[in-house]
Amino acid sequence: MVSDGGYGVTIGGKLIGITPLDKTKVVNLIDECKRKNIPWGIQVNNSDTRYVPDGRFEEFTHDIYMKSKIVEGLDPENYPELYKAYVACFYPTELTLESLDGLPWCRFHKEYFFVEPANKAFGIKKIMDYFRADYSDAIVFGDAMNDITMFTDDWYKVAMGNAIPELKAKADFITDNVDADGIYNACLKLGLFLD
Repeated sequence: MVSDGGYGVTIGGKLIGITPLDKTKVVNLIDECKRKNIPWGIQVNNSDTRYVPDGRFEEFTHDIYMKSKIVEGLDPENYPELYKAYVACFYPTELTLESLDGLPWCRFHKEYFFVEPANKAFGIKKIMDYFRADYSDAIVFGDAMNDITMFTDDWYKVAMGNAIPELKAKADFITDNVDADGIYNACLKLGLFLD
């Protein structure tokens, strides 16, 4: 499994490795959020729990994607590595955060955005290298902007029918929408099932 925007790799249920964010840049972002009174959180390990300094993040987002744990006096400087940061705000507030420049981020929820690495091809190559497999043997599926980094010429690229135009333009094959068995139908079309 490739996770954490491409910087986490799990094989056989075991985390092979995960690469953290640039700590200085994340600390600068959190400092700016503090100055602007914007709720925030950080992820300091490979878990389903984000650390927050108080209850404002949960009150603002009502998020169920991850658990939040309140840590009194939370200071990102106290952790050797930071893997994600979360900022609770509505669009276009993120465009006013100067310290966000140079950090990879995306928004999937209207109440917050998150900062995480954004290079899925990096993780795919790590998996292929682990198994000493040719990159050309990989097939990737995508539908959104966070998939654009894995749509390279190293392997076969399948865009979902509901994919953004940028992915469809780079795809080797366009399948049905994800909610219309797009992955299954692509696997059938590509002959990936054994008889």
